[in-house]
Amino acid sequence: MARRKITSSQAVCIIILWGILCYLMLTYSKTVNFYTVFVLVASAIIVFVPVYKSRKKQ
Repeated sequence: MARRKITSSQAVCIIILWGILCYLMLTYSKTVNFYTVFVLVASAIIVFVPVYKSRKKQ
C-alpha cells in the first residue's frame, strides 16, 4: 500500500510542532544530560527521515 506524499504545509506544521516540543523539553528539564540529547536526536530522526523521503520524491 502506497503512502500519501507529505505536502509542504504538512511538513512545515510537523517541523514547527517538533521544534516546540524540543523547546519545551529543554526549558522544563532540570539538567541537559546525555539522555535528553539522545531523546532529541532520536526524535529528530523519527520526524525528519519520513519528511525528507516524502519531499525528495517530489
